Amino acid sequence: MSNSALPPHDQEMTLVQHLLELRNRVSRAVIAILILFFILFPFANDIYTYIAEPLTRFMPEDSSMIAVGVASPFLTPFKLSLILAIYIAMPFLLYQLWAFIAPALYQHERQLVGPILFFSSFLFYAGGAFAYYVVFPLVFGFLSQTAPEGVAISTDIALYLDFVIKMFFAFGLAFEVPVITVLLILTGMVKPQAMSHARPYVVVGAFVIGMLLTPPDVISQTLLAVPMWLMYEMGILVGSWILKRRGLDQDKDETDTDISTESDNPVTQTQTTNQTVDEEFDNRYADQGKDTDPFDYDAEFDKIDSEMAIMEREYQKRQAEQNAQTSSGNNPQPADDQANNSSDQEKPKS
Repeated sequence: MSNSALPPHDQEMTLVQHLLELRNRVSRAVIAILILFFILFPFANDIYTYIAEPLTRFMPEDSSMIAVGVASPFLTPFKLSLILAIYIAMPFLLYQLWAFIAPALYQHERQLVGPILFFSSFLFYAGGAFAYYVVFPLVFGFLSQTAPEGVAISTDIALYLDFVIKMFFAFGLAFEVPVITVLLILTGMVKPQAMSHARPYVVVGAFVIGMLLTPPDVISQTLLAVPMWLMYEMGILVGSWILKRRGLDQDKDETDTDISTESDNPVTQTQTTNQTVDEEFDNRYADQGKDTDPFDYDAEFDKIDSEMAIMEREYQKRQAEQNAQTSSGNNPQPADDQANNSSDQEKPKS
């Protein structure tokens, strides 16, 4: 049997082939990002206006956003177009990553990667949409009302873009919690019961992450922590449901496998044949009114036991005689030996 770690029916690739494959995948990803960037860049100013709408709606009528840096009016839309191109191309980038590692995966692992990529992309975009349509209006509405009297709100366009990008990616990654949870459960690294018991620590960790990734206000922190906790619970439910489905399927497959193995295994067939012959032999003697086996095993075992008991008694008797001689005094010599010794002493010296 081969000890290769490669999946069945796959051939081992050399280092050069791996590097060429990696180059092709990275090149395709870069080309996709560039194509999207050149498509989005002519509309960069309009896109920035749309992105800034959650803030500008709460700004006073006589105020507007400002550009502090000299090149900010050009670099900020440029940066927005590039980041948005990466954001939109994320499913294609994940597909290229999967295509690179797919040759090292088994068939059932490949079937699992497809749904994971789909739900990862969907949840990532859902997190960004939640941040834009739910979090931004609440956060900017709260922050605009906390400004002291006489302070004009004029946010720098570059700082606002950095804030928006950080929030988009923070909520996008936070919505990936169910995928991570399901993967941990399906791979067997963590059991659903253990993850349920760790719920208090997860809640605290979610609020800590919300505190680090969001502005210093309670609203944005809560709006990030609560979805993370709910996504964690949803991941536990989905992972447990998949395990139950797999358990039923595995039981069915194991039953079918056992049946097919017993029918195909020649050793099992021989044992079945011998068992059938023994049953026929017993039935024939039963029909004749005799025992199922002509050889009386009980009588033979009784005979062996009686012989063993006799030998044990003889051994104990000999041990008792030896012990008695030893206790009578230092191995006394027989009478004949004593007479010979006395006669030798009475002989005159020559």
